[in-house]
Amino acid sequence: MTGQVMFDSHVAVLLDQAVALVNTLTDGEAHGRAHPAPRGADLPAAVEAAVPRAASSLPRTMDAAEAEYLAAAAGRMRAVFQAVQDGDLDTAATTVNGLLRLSGARPHLDRREGEPWQLHFHGADETFAVGSTASCATALALAVGGSLAGRLGVCRAGRCDRVYVDTSRNAARQFCSTACQNRTKAAAFRARKGATG
Repeated sequence: MTGQVMFDSHVAVLLDQAVALVNTLTDGEAHGRAHPAPRGADLPAAVEAAVPRAASSLPRTMDAAEAEYLAAAAGRMRAVFQAVQDGDLDTAATTVNGLLRLSGARPHLDRREGEPWQLHFHGADETFAVGSTASCATALALAVGGSLAGRLGVCRAGRCDRVYVDTSRNAARQFCSTACQNRTKAAAFRARKGATG
């Protein structure tokens, strides 16, 4: 992918995981409709759908307490994306630091059989919820603390507040999806047509 911004592949996976958790587990609007976050008995299945088992090497014992922990962490991750969108890197950094402390993130080298060593960031408590929070928080810290903070975004389409990571060449992404981009263009076209007609 010549010319596109490339996060380290592991960090990119973790940023995608943060996006999936935020977009699945936080209230708001998505693609022009209300998006109530799953709660109660629906929450563990929503976490499983947001972060497929193959995306994490952490032990997976998803119960209600772990799902609630991840939902709360997703709310804090959303605050990071919003702070970056608002140009408030101090709040973004403070929020990320809180997530790092909460999860006890600690970098360490790890590898699976037959694969090269890879840097992981699991928390001191290696449950799935805490480990995922630590990993996502560290990836957000690398983005916010580096030159790529502006690549974290919140959809600018009307009635959508889903988050995304911009990996485009020119850092011009403004929407969480092509559907929101098309919806916005269609609304602008209708507005122009109505003003001239």
